[in-house]
Amino acid sequence: MSSATPSERYAEAKSVREHPVTAEFADAQRFELDPFQAASCRALEGGSSVLVAAPTGAGKTIVGEFAIHLAMRSDTDKAFYTTPMKALSNQKFRELQEVYGAENVGLLTGDTNINSHARVVVMTTEVLRNMIYASSRALLDLRYVVMDEVHYLADRFRGAVWEEVIIHLPESVRLVALSATVSNAEEFGDWLGTVRGSTEVIVSETRPVPLEQHVLTRGELLPLFDERARPGEPSVNTQLLRMGRGLPSDGGPPRRGRGNRRPPRAPRMGARLDRAEAIGLLDRQQLLPAIFFIFSRIGCDQAVAQARRAGIRLTTREEREAIREIVRRRTASLQDEDLGALGYFEWANDLERGLAAHHAGLLPAFKEIVEELFQRKLVKVVFATETLALGINMPARTVVLEKLEKFNGEARVPITSGEYTQLTGRAGRRGIDVEGHAVVHWTDGLDPHAVASLASRRTYPLNSSFRPTYNMAVNLIDQFGRSSAREILESSFAQFQADRAVVGLAREVRRAEESLEGYLTAMRCHRGDFAEYAAIRRELSDLEKKARRDQSTSKAREEQRRQQITSLKKSMQRHPCHRCEDREQHARWGERYYKLKRQTDKQRRQISSRTGTVARQFDRIVDVLAALDYVRTAEGDTVLTEAGSRMKRIYGDRDLLVAESLRRDLWRRLDPAALAALACTLVYEPRRGEQNGDYGLPRGPFREALDVTERLWAELDDLEHDHRLPGTAPLAPGLAQAMTMWARGQSLDHVLGTADMAAGDFVRWTKQTIDLLDQISLVADGDLARTARRALEAVRRGIVAHTGL
Repeated sequence: MSSATPSERYAEAKSVREHPVTAEFADAQRFELDPFQAASCRALEGGSSVLVAAPTGAGKTIVGEFAIHLAMRSDTDKAFYTTPMKALSNQKFRELQEVYGAENVGLLTGDTNINSHARVVVMTTEVLRNMIYASSRALLDLRYVVMDEVHYLADRFRGAVWEEVIIHLPESVRLVALSATVSNAEEFGDWLGTVRGSTEVIVSETRPVPLEQHVLTRGELLPLFDERARPGEPSVNTQLLRMGRGLPSDGGPPRRGRGNRRPPRAPRMGARLDRAEAIGLLDRQQLLPAIFFIFSRIGCDQAVAQARRAGIRLTTREEREAIREIVRRRTASLQDEDLGALGYFEWANDLERGLAAHHAGLLPAFKEIVEELFQRKLVKVVFATETLALGINMPARTVVLEKLEKFNGEARVPITSGEYTQLTGRAGRRGIDVEGHAVVHWTDGLDPHAVASLASRRTYPLNSSFRPTYNMAVNLIDQFGRSSAREILESSFAQFQADRAVVGLAREVRRAEESLEGYLTAMRCHRGDFAEYAAIRRELSDLEKKARRDQSTSKAREEQRRQQITSLKKSMQRHPCHRCEDREQHARWGERYYKLKRQTDKQRRQISSRTGTVARQFDRIVDVLAALDYVRTAEGDTVLTEAGSRMKRIYGDRDLLVAESLRRDLWRRLDPAALAALACTLVYEPRRGEQNGDYGLPRGPFREALDVTERLWAELDDLEHDHRLPGTAPLAPGLAQAMTMWARGQSLDHVLGTADMAAGDFVRWTKQTIDLLDQISLVADGDLARTARRALEAVRRGIVAHTGL
């Protein structure tokens, strides 16, 4: 018998009647929908967009899947599911294929194109941005777009793409924005409502699986918070506080030996436990599987090696056989000589022990195997960098943080509360665990209050990183014109945060422009230019009102006005539209037009008077484009030249350098391997401290092309600084020799040795090189386009081709 009150039962029954699709979808799920999930689905069914902010592992993606369910109920509607990373796209692609069948689900990740015309397509956010700018036919019948991990728009390198998509999607598209729990969700939701229309903000701070917080000391797990504290008033465990002050954790006095001498020093309670002992402790307390977050790739690999040397084996014979079969099947297409270069045999042996590393330096195919084995509970311990926390479906029973600081590229800095929440959010598997466990390793100097503060705060602010680019500028100018492009940029979340009023005004101006176009159409006259006629009538009416209002003017001024009125009446009567039989009907539309135009002009002045930092940046970019003849002024507006039209299809941080190199034909003498090396030089970002000397660089045409491209970069850098733009980093040819060797078919072992780089890193930079070569093949003319295509085919081989998914 239900324990719900009569009013609650009535409300539930009413909701089911009003939202039958949500009820049907909920009945088909493995778990009962949480309140935030049900509320989000009802909002979507009601026709609104939604922003869902909830903790990691809370089940936000259910809302995205409901949007796809809504699309698939029709005969034609389509849904796109966007993610920030190819790994996430690949994972979601496989999950949706299992639900809707391979024929209904596609995948687009830049270098992978599978069933792109399907009703449901999973893609990276950049792919959708490019489709919007290209006015792709794939956008027809698009009804829902799911933006997973939408808080990525705070990313300073790629965040602008999220805002571009949100601003430019057709108004008919409903947006499903899935975010981590951020402290300013309402502000972000207000902006979404401003640019997307009706948007419901649904926030949940409840984890479906409670999280217990611990500190790992020698031989035991101590609770971070005092278990005797009253609910809602957590206090730090007094044992930890005593340890933090260097006192015995049991609260007793210091012990003395015989003769008042101190006894031999025993291991301190707070001394660090080595990893093998930590794994053993978690295993004995049934807290595996676990993810150990170590903020270093080398540290992850060393941790696996340390556990192996300690003889850790966490799997049964049956589990080892299952691991062996999955690994064999997933690596069957890799060549034996490549497997040896990748350290395959030791890696596979570690997997059979139940141990693995997971970081960006690992070959993507190997990372996918680790993820699959962990999800199947075959691998019990994974040592990972923080990249694993970014949405990949790898929940664990326990998450262990070995340190609470990491290297950010310049210095060691404490992790933020948001990062702590993201990392520990992996702990607790819904439907499997009653609770999840977050464990912090004790280290000398650890402040229990600081740990408690990290664990208590669940949110962080979401701040825009939006900035215009050259590619963005030419696409906006081409589609909307310069003035409208500025207004669109005023609609960005960056500007919204700087001045919320500007966004509302810019949206009103955009809507008013559509109405003005409609009024102009309605007042069109077959006898002549009615807008011109209406302007004469408007000027005459205004002058007559002034004459009636101002009776105290001088006779000379009065006579001047009378002459002006007489002249305007004659001009009006001579105008062809004055004799139109529908003149007054046209005039009514003309009155509406001029009334709205006055209001819109006033709003434009308000916008221009405010501090439009985004628009100013856009103006500087357009000035650079004009100086280089990518845009020009024609009939009072800014239009693209032929070079500007070419730049529309060049994406990336070096869009201007690539476009200008193609226009000046700097790479015409390169063969496919040399062009691949030069493309790699344009995308590669060297590690901190890496030297970029001439030693080891390919000779001949590559060196000549590199020299002229670097001179061009310096020229453009000066031009950008003259226009108060930040410019770009110098070219980085550190991987050029290795890319040349790879494009010429040399072995993986030799190439990785030359690159002095992990296989996963090499594959990642090769993928980005392929992306640029693909753009060059589509934009360049004649021989260079063919060379780019041959270069692309030369580098897409072996492990690079194998990791297309």
